[in-house]
Amino acid sequence: MSQNPEEQLAILNDAIIACRRCPRLVTYRETVARVKRRAYLHWAYWGRPVPGFGDARAQLLIVGLAPAAHGANRTGRMFTGDRSGDFLYRQLHRAGFANQPASSHIADGLALQNAYMAAALHCAPPDNKPLPSELANCAGYLEKEFEVLKPRAVLALGAIAFHAYLRLLVHRGKIVSRAPYRFAHGAEFTLPADLPLLFASYHPSQQNTQTGRLTAQMFYRVLLQIRRAVAVSSSH
Repeated sequence: MSQNPEEQLAILNDAIIACRRCPRLVTYRETVARVKRRAYLHWAYWGRPVPGFGDARAQLLIVGLAPAAHGANRTGRMFTGDRSGDFLYRQLHRAGFANQPASSHIADGLALQNAYMAAALHCAPPDNKPLPSELANCAGYLEKEFEVLKPRAVLALGAIAFHAYLRLLVHRGKIVSRAPYRFAHGAEFTLPADLPLLFASYHPSQQNTQTGRLTAQMFYRVLLQIRRAVAVSSSH
């Protein structure tokens, strides 16, 4: 009997959590978890690859960059326990993709609605800068999430996530090249054949949100674009 999406994603996430393919990332994530930040000395850090999470039958696949060293690498859930997550989930809730606006720890009751959170990289990288080889090692996990979910829309948070997803499509022979698709905040792309619509946003990093490069309203507008697009595609 074939497995349902929930079972397939659970098996995949077990494999992600056990992954040790990238020695530099293993060393970094485990060192951060051992040394900790002063504010979190009482925390038992997660310190492992952070799996995806959300609605296993979601129409929207969100692709982030990587876990934050003292955010998801501490809490064990993407965009949880840091200011990027505070910004992100507030707007996802506002747009109807999350059941609550806050994400502080893995047992806080947060659930995504018609959305699934994935990442280009599942381990926290030093200085938030993954190496090409590390992104390549992680690409198979995103590919499997894409296969299981069969989303109607993909939202890439930042240029690294944007190009990680396009590389996946090139690898699968779905597009010939990444060249026609230029990253820009608010960009929307209709890709060939039966591929989902692709949306792009600046990453909700503290650097972007505190400088005003990405405002709450800018991000919310992208989410509304997606809601409208998913509603239209669902009616066809």
